[in-house]
Parts: sequence; C-alpha cells; structure tokens
Amino acid sequence: MSIITQNQGTLQYLTAEGISVPHCFTTRLGGVSTGSLSSLNIGTSRGDDPRNVLENYKILGDALGFERENLVLAHQVHSDIVRVVGEQNRGAGLFQPALPDCDALVTNQPGLALVVFTADCTPILFHDPVTGAVGAAHAGWRGTASAIAARTVEAMVKHFGSRPQDIRAAIGPNIGMCHFETNADVPQAMEAAFGEAVRPYIRRAGSKYFLDLKQINAMVLRRAGVSHIEISDACTVCESDRFWSHRVTGGDRGSQGAVIVCREVTK
Repeated sequence: MSIITQNQGTLQYLTAEGISVPHCFTTRLGGVSTGSLSSLNIGTSRGDDPRNVLENYKILGDALGFERENLVLAHQVHSDIVRVVGEQNRGAGLFQPALPDCDALVTNQPGLALVVFTADCTPILFHDPVTGAVGAAHAGWRGTASAIAARTVEAMVKHFGSRPQDIRAAIGPNIGMCHFETNADVPQAMEAAFGEAVRPYIRRAGSKYFLDLKQINAMVLRRAGVSHIEISDACTVCESDRFWSHRVTGGDRGSQGAVIVCREVTK
C-alpha cells in the first residue's frame, strides 16, 4: 500500500491506501486564499481572511465528506502533548477557541474531524479499524525526539482500547532528508532519545547534519507496536510549488496539514 495523489479539479491532496476512513494530507493547491497564502491555506494564524480559511475547509469537506462544524483544531507548540477530543470540542479552532497547547489529537467520536498543520514538519495520521478511533499528530523535530507518534498510540490504547497491531498509520509530506540540514543539537537530541538505532537516519556533512524525520517517526511507531505504516516520499522543499515550506518561504506562507474523520464502526 502507498500514499497516492488525488485530484478533483484544481484541488489536490494525498491519501493513504491503508486508511479506510475519510482523510487527507493537503497540498497548497485548490483553495481560494491569495498572495503568499495561495491557495488552500488551512492555517488560522497565518494572517489569512477567516472567510478564505472557512471556504478552504468547505472545499476539503465537500471532497472528503465532512462538515466544517465538526472540525477540531488545536494550538500546536512542538510538544509531546496528546489531547483526547469529544463532542464538546466540535468546531474548536473555527467556531469556538482552539484546543490549548498540544501536538496530537485522538477521538472515537463519530463525525469529528481532527486537523493538524504543517509546513516542513511531519504530519502523521492514525486509524484503528477495530475500535474506530482516529488520531492526528504534528511532529516537528522536537516532537519527533519526544516520540509524539508513540504518545498518540498510547493515548488510543489507554482511552479507546486500541491494540497497536490494529492501528494503521500514515506519515505525510515533510522536509526530506535531502534538505533537513541542522546543527549538532538535533541529532544529539535524537540519539539521546533513541540511542544508536537512530544513526542510520542521520548523515553528517562537515559540521552539519541531515536527518530523515519520516524514517525516525516510522521507527518510533514500530517501537510502539505499529506495523502498518505508509510513508509519503514527498519533500516540501523539493516540491515547494505543491507544498508550503517554512524554509523556502522564510515564514511568509500558508499552512498545509492533515485531516482525518472518525466514522462509526460497522459490524
């Protein structure tokens, strides 16, 4: 199974073949935002006209099958904090205040649609077809080193009775190893968290280092017991015409991200 590109008119998004509920990794294509936010900006803190953001979510909702009123957005802070979402959180971030600081959301409430934002960081989606639970995580390098992917799995196990071996995970577009150049502090944080096992995903080039955040997050998921993992090969820097990259734009950008909808399990 793989992550594939879907096109509906000008709208373009990616889906994982192993996840059977409505979901997507968004691109920057197919929305109504303008200028440096052109065109499918889903971020609410990028200076966009709120009417444009709402229309962009309507476009996505019409394509995937969700209502904007069922979306749940949070304030992301590059942490390992996971929040459990319920009926009371419906519309958070668009029609009521966003959920407080966290970088992953999980729910088993049918109809709710979870959202995370990215623009070089790693989006990860989770679906348990047995319990119906879903999750979405934003893994920057700090969140990756803090194993937020594993924390998300643990939350699904604790709160919804999921088994890691049942969970399907998909890792979306991010800054690839080809362009994620760092100083020594980032690989040092990864080795402190994961030991020697992380070294195959780190390459040194003089005084700089290049890291493969997709593969590190996949390793974290495997350690958490998840074996069904799909990984996008898209790099937000290499394909900055299709995705926003914070590094390419210097921060003058919109946000793409990921959405997943919880559906009731049918017996």
